[in-house]
This record gives sequence, C-alpha cells and structure tokens, in this order.
Amino acid sequence: MKLPLQVSFRNLAHSDAIASLAREKAAKLDRFCDYIMSCRVVIEVPHRHHEHGNLYGVRLDITVPGDEVVVNREPGERTTHRDVGVALRDAFDAAARLLEDYARRRHGLVKAHEEAPHAKVARLYSAEGYGFLATPDGREVYFHEHSVLDGGFKRLAVGTEVTFVEEEGEKGPQASTVRIVGRHHHAAV
Repeated sequence: MKLPLQVSFRNLAHSDAIASLAREKAAKLDRFCDYIMSCRVVIEVPHRHHEHGNLYGVRLDITVPGDEVVVNREPGERTTHRDVGVALRDAFDAAARLLEDYARRRHGLVKAHEEAPHAKVARLYSAEGYGFLATPDGREVYFHEHSVLDGGFKRLAVGTEVTFVEEEGEKGPQASTVRIVGRHHHAAV
C-alpha cells in the first residue's frame, strides 16, 4: 500500500485492538492486488441496540490506479456482525474478491464471452445417432445425438441452423453442446 492505512470509528470509542486487527487484514490485501494506493476503513455502530448488543458496520474505500473499490458491510439483520472481528473479516473477504477481479481485468485475464459459432446440419444419420455440421468456413464437424441439447436430435433435419461448441475428438473436430437456433437467433451460415 502506497499511503498509510486510515482507520476511523463512528459511534464507538477508538480501540487499539480493533485498529490493529483492521491493519492486519489490510496488509493481506496486497496478496490480491499489489498496486493498492490507499485504504480507508470505517468501523461503526450505526444503531445502538443495547438490549441485543451492538451490530457493527464496516466500510472500506480502497483506491487503485484508475478505480476505487468500495465495500460497505452494514449489519442489517446479520446477527453475526455483533462481533467486530466477523464484520471486519466479511468486509475484507469481499474486498479481496473485488481486488482479484480488478487485477484480472487490469491484466486482461477476463474472458470475453464469445458468441457460439453457428452452423447448419449438412448430413444426418438418424438411425445411427450422429451427423455432420457445415460451418461458415466450409468445414464439416461431427456431432453425436447426445451432444444435441434438450433432446433436439429428433427435431433436426438437413439445413437446420444450430450453434455449437467445438472440441477436439478422437478422429478430429467434433461438436458438443449443439443447440437448435430459435427464430430470434439468425446468423448467415
């Protein structure tokens, strides 16, 4: 962390033990993202519940290059947040997950969801339970009846438009997760 951690308390007295616990948990955040610029922790007791004990809220404001990660764990009805250690743990666990996501985006490791390729049934051997798809680039890809979703193999005919996932089989490319394209999914094949 580039700047020192800031720990503040609202509606409760400053506690060196709680501040130390927050510093300990904040130090571990560098394992998830090594370019944290600053971190501010606010520990509060939003409502006084003397009959049932105090419920703790924790807010984390973490600054990273080009973004800010904010975690706001209000106690609500979470009776587990009667323990300030549990409230801190929950908030810092959530921050760790968000920082991991930020780091993956920053390093370009987030998968872009690609649209499944389209094809048309080129040949169909219904009695044997398999067929071949014609892809837009002129290849033929084998598929088995068990690869067709929702029991759709019986509804297939030559020319039926489908989407599929291609994988390498024992004898070359094969289609898995073959889905018949509905009226709302049209693509040129």
